[in-house]
Amino acid sequence: MIEIKIWGEYACFSRPEFKVERVSYPVITPSAARGVLEAILWKPEFRYEIREIGVLKQGTTVSLLRNELADRQGERPAFVEDQRQQRTSLVLKDVAYLIRAEMVLRPHATDPIYKYLDQFRRRVERGQCFFTPYLGTREFSAYFAPPGERDVPEPIDLDLGLMLFDIAFVPDEERAELEFIQHGPDGPKRVKGYAQPLFFHARLEKGWLRVPPEKYRELYRLEEGHV
Repeated sequence: MIEIKIWGEYACFSRPEFKVERVSYPVITPSAARGVLEAILWKPEFRYEIREIGVLKQGTTVSLLRNELADRQGERPAFVEDQRQQRTSLVLKDVAYLIRAEMVLRPHATDPIYKYLDQFRRRVERGQCFFTPYLGTREFSAYFAPPGERDVPEPIDLDLGLMLFDIAFVPDEERAELEFIQHGPDGPKRVKGYAQPLFFHARLEKGWLRVPPEKYRELYRLEEGHV
């Protein structure tokens, strides 16, 4: 089991039901927590499964006016001044979380799990990462460290409603809406398919958000083409 403390000055875990303005969930989502772990250590031989998220600091909701691009950046360079838009975002200020997760080996892995666990723990203790982890958006950097004895979640009971769990990238040539990379025993390969968001009913119980394990089985079935 992996356990890590993360914190930051600002965070925005965007709710997908708001199309234009950015409105954050009150707590970090499992997919955002996974992204923080992958920034520290990622290899195609394993996956992270988030088990629990503890809220050390829930933070306060603040409104920010941010500059964004009107369109996604493509292969051709874009002139920022022609595509800049100002949008209001409801974000979180001064947050901190505990993340508990498990590493799960993929079928094509050849090394034992403890090798990757030791690598992860050493990188956390040294403050090493492949790229700077962030809290929802890249401009909101996240700090990380091993948890201490005083890092105890706030005793909060709160029904968070429907929350984004993760996004499955489903291979499907008949529904080739995007192209992405899949990792397997033969190495990475480009496939075409679509993205399928998955949700779950989230609830804080004594400061802990528990992620249902069956959602990962649903995610794997989709990504393996067993829709």
